[in-house]
Amino acid sequence: MARIAGVNIPTNKHVGIALTHIFGIGRSRALTICKAAGVNIATAVKDLTEIEVARLREVIAKFPVEGDLRRETAMNIKRLMDLGVYRGIRHRRGLPLRGQRTRTNARTRKGPRRPVRK
Repeated sequence: MARIAGVNIPTNKHVGIALTHIFGIGRSRALTICKAAGVNIATAVKDLTEIEVARLREVIAKFPVEGDLRRETAMNIKRLMDLGVYRGIRHRRGLPLRGQRTRTNARTRKGPRRPVRK
């Protein structure tokens, strides 16, 4: 298994697909990375040379991925909460942020229904 950005990517898959196992890299960015590194997207990871893997690592290092991206996202949410803006308050209360109704629906954000007592 090739280890890129702290993730063991699957060896039996094509590079274009295997890179999507890294948090922060989707199909579009994977293709961009392969093109920038000069690696054929149809090549299996197990057939990559060490030089190609090193070039992939260099290109991927330019993007926020894995822990850095998670940290950045968490800091953005924390900043909204600290500022006390509407979106931050909704995050704090665990309610929908983008105008969805909460009288009905919103179960994804609110969690399972609690039983109502009479």
